[in-house]
Amino acid sequence: MKLFKNLAVLAVTAVLAACVIGVYVTRDVTTSRVPAKKPAANNQTPLVDDRLLQTARQMSSIAETSDEQNLAAEALRLADHEVDQAFAAAIREAAAAIVPPSGPLKQLTDRISGLKLRMVADQARIAKLTKDAETNAASADKLELAKAQLALDQDELDDAQEDLVREGGDQQAKIQQALAAHEAEDHQTAQTPKAPPAGNTATLSEQVQRWLTLGDRERQLDAARQQAANYAAAFEREHDTLEKLIKKQPIPDTTAAAPPSSDDSSDDEADQQEDTATMVARLRHLSDQSKSLTSLDQRIQDSQQLADVYKRWVAVAETRRRGALNLMLRSLAVVFAILLLVMLIMRGIHHAFGQQADRKRLHQLRVIASIAVQVIGVLIVLLVIFGPPTQISTIIGLTTAGLTVVMKDFIVAFFGWFALMGKNGVRIGDWVEINGVGGEVIEIGVLKTVVLEMGNWTSTGHPTGRRVAFMNSYAIEGHYFNFSTAGQWLWDELQVTLPTSGDPYQMAEQIRQRVERETETDATEAEREWERVTRQYGTKPFSAKPAVDLRPGVNGLSVIVRYITRAPQRYEVKSRLFTSIVELMHKPAGVNQA
Repeated sequence: MKLFKNLAVLAVTAVLAACVIGVYVTRDVTTSRVPAKKPAANNQTPLVDDRLLQTARQMSSIAETSDEQNLAAEALRLADHEVDQAFAAAIREAAAAIVPPSGPLKQLTDRISGLKLRMVADQARIAKLTKDAETNAASADKLELAKAQLALDQDELDDAQEDLVREGGDQQAKIQQALAAHEAEDHQTAQTPKAPPAGNTATLSEQVQRWLTLGDRERQLDAARQQAANYAAAFEREHDTLEKLIKKQPIPDTTAAAPPSSDDSSDDEADQQEDTATMVARLRHLSDQSKSLTSLDQRIQDSQQLADVYKRWVAVAETRRRGALNLMLRSLAVVFAILLLVMLIMRGIHHAFGQQADRKRLHQLRVIASIAVQVIGVLIVLLVIFGPPTQISTIIGLTTAGLTVVMKDFIVAFFGWFALMGKNGVRIGDWVEINGVGGEVIEIGVLKTVVLEMGNWTSTGHPTGRRVAFMNSYAIEGHYFNFSTAGQWLWDELQVTLPTSGDPYQMAEQIRQRVERETETDATEAEREWERVTRQYGTKPFSAKPAVDLRPGVNGLSVIVRYITRAPQRYEVKSRLFTSIVELMHKPAGVNQA
């Protein structure tokens, strides 16, 4: 047992030393608690891949320190620039999209082109009529008609463009709408206020939670860094592929095309115009591809810089997590120091009380002192782990309910004391029987009743020397027996075997007379007290005179005599009656027995 105690002390000391070393290793770092958030799911496929920007916004929501907020702002700027480049590339690709040669999209495109040409003609006519209306009244009417026609053509053009968007042919318009929504979202994000950073926590539970939260944040930041690196690698592959494709395409020679001579035919002029249009289209296509290469270069640079920002952010998060570990180890060191101190104090208590002579009394004091030290130690450890209570009303209610359950017996005993103090209660000196234990009441306290135990009243009735204490709850939850009279009267009996010679009836009558004469005073007083006690209940009075009964026995007839006596004097009275009866039975026959 002693070896086990020493091992426990050594184990706590070793853990305490490890905590102190950990505090020293992770010193000089401060942290702040950050709530972890998960990115929201988006089931719709966007026209432009903006996942880098969404990740940057999610990471910015968990930045609280000034260093983290600066990194979050830089990540947002880089991710937003990358998305802007993606929108620009998408708009260029949508503008260069080839219209199908037939089908509904071809019809809508031709309709839109015709409406645009018609609107150009309408605008030119309105400009001409505006000048003529200054000098000619008829031109003014034609001007109003031309404006109405222009408005009608504009409505038809809008309707045709909406039909084209609905059919999926106007990809450029969709991208423009997405770009407008993106800019509006950026403005709303910029206007959103930042939550103030939380202060340092002081309890062990909060420090453990912060340490776990920072670990989860490190994993989120590392995933964001890996995402940016993957995007940079994908853009590099796309750049290399497009660059190889451009190198394979021949660059048109614009100097080779000479102006046609005067004797060339119209077919030659048409072929030359077609070659020029084809060359212009190829040059524009090469220009778009070159712009795409430049855009990819910028997107690669943005993704690489974004990955570097997340890498630095991971380092900041690791530093903060190390600070959280430092605070956690400090709290653990305090906890184990308290446990070690409690163990040492308890050993000191056992050693100090073990040197005294009064073992029984000092054992009680040692147990009480040990429990008090343990309770204080547990309370201090709980304060270190959870901190001081904040919900005072809730704690008071729970504590009251707990104390009511734990102290139910004490509460019932306290109210039982009032019942015992009533008219039909218990008084000091009463002979009572409580829970099967009989004796004389020697103390009635607020919480307990003390009885000096008596032996079996039908056999000895002598005190056993034991003090028996009962919680006063028996007066409410149980029952007890108490003598109803102040004299503590009870019926006792004795048995006498008559000799075979002589008249048994005469002998029985003489015995009755002797007993009646010896107990006459007690019987009279008992009748008077019984009458006083039972008068309020309307019961009939009874006779306390002795009663004699003859019964056959093994060796002849036996006389059973029942008489009244005081409980404390029953054995003295019975001894005196036996002496008188023996004297009566040994007198010679014919002698006056009176």
